[in-house]
Amino acid sequence: MLNRIAGVLVPTVGRLSVTTDSSFTIMPGSLYAANHTSLADPAIVLAALHRIGADPVVMAAAGLWRVPLLGRLLARGGHIPVHRGDRRAGDAVDAAVEALEQGRSVLIYAEGGLPRRRDAGEAAPGSFRSGLARLAERTGAPVVPVGQAGARRVTSGSTVKQLAGLVTAPLRRPGLHVHVGAALQLTGDRAGRLATAHTAVTQAWRTAATRLGEPAALSF
Repeated sequence: MLNRIAGVLVPTVGRLSVTTDSSFTIMPGSLYAANHTSLADPAIVLAALHRIGADPVVMAAAGLWRVPLLGRLLARGGHIPVHRGDRRAGDAVDAAVEALEQGRSVLIYAEGGLPRRRDAGEAAPGSFRSGLARLAERTGAPVVPVGQAGARRVTSGSTVKQLAGLVTAPLRRPGLHVHVGAALQLTGDRAGRLATAHTAVTQAWRTAATRLGEPAALSF
């Protein structure tokens, strides 16, 4: 339900376009790994994936489950709360493993947090935390790199600026693009798996940003 709602709401705040690699196919039990730049990008990515027929559960900050209505939608959809810096942090990995083994796909933000920049520009994904590699090791799930660009045109910067961006987005209708790459089978040690995934997500992000004419994608 949350994915369908995102698919309806996101086009009201921006012009969403989606591309995929020619060899991309939907496979149950996949790990979708996306770059994280804005509070708006989970909805944008879910809307884009819903458009192409993929509806993963998302690993997201546990605090979102305390937001009225959103928390109920997350719980009802089987999405996975991540308790960062808490003894329950490992529970999210276990829940994701269970979902993958049941044939559900999972969306993970391997950077584990948002950039601290206040500008609205694009930048390459930051370093990945170990969760993605651990999930791939335990399940053998294929990893699908997802790159999104434009979310920072909706919300970025200070709290006031983010609220203003969200309110004015339906009038500005910024361009938003999501590119979905071909699935990877991660191999090697944990560091090698993370490096391979990071390179693939960076390439997907670069493709998305280039579609929007973002100079950062051309110069990085």
